[in-house]
Amino acid sequence: MTEFTVWAPDVARVRLHLPGVADHDMRAGPDDWWRVEVPAAGPGTDYAFLLDDDDTPLPDPRSAWQPAGVHGPSRRYDHAAFAWTDQGWPGRQLPGSILYELHVGTFTPEGTFDAAIDRLDHLVDLGVDLIELLPVNAFNGAHNWGYDGVCWFAPHQPYGGPDGLKRLVDAAHAKGLGVILDVVYNHFGPSGAYAPSFAPYLTEQDNSWGRTVNLDGPHSDGVRRYIIDSVLMWLRDYHVDGLRLDAVHAMPDSRAVHVLEQMAVEVEALAAHLGRPLSLIAESDLNDPRLITAREAGGYGLHAQWNDDAHHALHTLLTGERQGYYGDFGSLECLTDVLTGAFFHAGTWSSFRNRSHGRPVDRHATPGHRFVAYLQNHDQIGNRATGDRISAGLSPALLRVGAMLLLTGPFTPMLFMGEEWAASTPWQFFTSHPEPELAAAVATGRRREFAAHGWPPGDVPDPQDPQTFLRSRLDWAELDKPEHREMYDFYRRLIALRKARPDLSDPRLHQVEVRHGDQFLVVRRGGCLVVANLAGRPQRVTLPGVARRVLLTTGEGVTVTRDRVELPAETAAIVAL
Repeated sequence: MTEFTVWAPDVARVRLHLPGVADHDMRAGPDDWWRVEVPAAGPGTDYAFLLDDDDTPLPDPRSAWQPAGVHGPSRRYDHAAFAWTDQGWPGRQLPGSILYELHVGTFTPEGTFDAAIDRLDHLVDLGVDLIELLPVNAFNGAHNWGYDGVCWFAPHQPYGGPDGLKRLVDAAHAKGLGVILDVVYNHFGPSGAYAPSFAPYLTEQDNSWGRTVNLDGPHSDGVRRYIIDSVLMWLRDYHVDGLRLDAVHAMPDSRAVHVLEQMAVEVEALAAHLGRPLSLIAESDLNDPRLITAREAGGYGLHAQWNDDAHHALHTLLTGERQGYYGDFGSLECLTDVLTGAFFHAGTWSSFRNRSHGRPVDRHATPGHRFVAYLQNHDQIGNRATGDRISAGLSPALLRVGAMLLLTGPFTPMLFMGEEWAASTPWQFFTSHPEPELAAAVATGRRREFAAHGWPPGDVPDPQDPQTFLRSRLDWAELDKPEHREMYDFYRRLIALRKARPDLSDPRLHQVEVRHGDQFLVVRRGGCLVVANLAGRPQRVTLPGVARRVLLTTGEGVTVTRDRVELPAETAAIVAL
């Protein structure tokens, strides 16, 4: 027996549309869910819903499979039919792990889940623990970043659909890699979002990407259930190990229990049932530690949050850029504050916002592993006008210094795909909207946005140009070139050292000691010192102790004599005391 259900509180009539047969009238219950049983409509059956007296077939807001795209019919999918092989998978926790962010469509030339499987051995060799997939839920068109998704329960068909995602997760687990999935619950994409036709999923307010989601208005119980059921589905039915929650600051919720706390409670219950750790990672620009504070201490109980302050502190120090939101960053004092306290803006003045911003982190109570730090990520590359990576304008020597500071810090480090070999391919903003009006509006808006920052319109790639997408695909052949292979080998040795030395992954913020001088920095990590010379000249740095041996350097020519180290220009070293 197959039951079809849909939540539609404000309509008078709902019909189930199946191919080749008369439409079925559905019956509404007191919970505003409409139901009908159709014995013959098993897995693989295409279906849609008709609302009121409109004969336009609409896909299911909770569709698990959209094989014909977001405008086509939904298809019944049986989660129990997939033959998993990861029954012994113990899970992968965030503390001590290294993340690797990738976009399925540009990670390989084929741009599919199955093609990504063929590159998992590379990630195992590199030493990462968790891969973080940019959003994979269904969106209109063949390719974009994934943040225009409209089907919050269905993997994108061109990537490989539901079975393709399961094959990737299953294969990753077989190789000891966990999987984090990026999900977007703060807006629907601009094309193919039919859920708001069924129920008040949206408010009249706008955020940066569209109308905000109804988390606290009338019928918001059903909207919150929609989001949390999506969360639980990815973790339970696709066996993923965690979720990265996009831009939670754009999810206003005035209710006594915030939807993020409700989510954390239900995910904790699911983790207990499954017997493996499940992680929730927030992206937030609020610098509010309440997100990652335990519920027992009055927080929301999320496991981690992205830390843009760590990125900005490293990026500005290495590149010298100071425009826009980089304005307050760029000093060694700033990096010191971040390494010892996670946030730079912690109730302090933000010139970009023209107000004070953030709240201090309790260094003794809050472990650093609750902050995901990065030298590069999809936003910080792709939201530059030309999508240029930091390696495009930084010397290989300084790039290695930045990597060493990141991967020896107290945070959970994350790499962006190709970073480990200093990939020369950009990662640009690309879309494939089939609607001409929407395509033109996106391209015009992109040019206007960067023109306000002084970029000539001709320098900003057209998001709709297929070449913009093709330029953004990784070139794996670069690994055969000596300069890229040398960078990869360095990242691999650095990650291996982090895993071999407990001091280098110690998350206790109050145990991090930093001393800095004229373009040099000394970070004490227990029995290890990380010494970095950012200057374009050699420097002699006095150490707070006697060095026993050099564990790793970013370049040649480093010499140590008792409590002093001689560092060539743009060089860093890890020494054991």
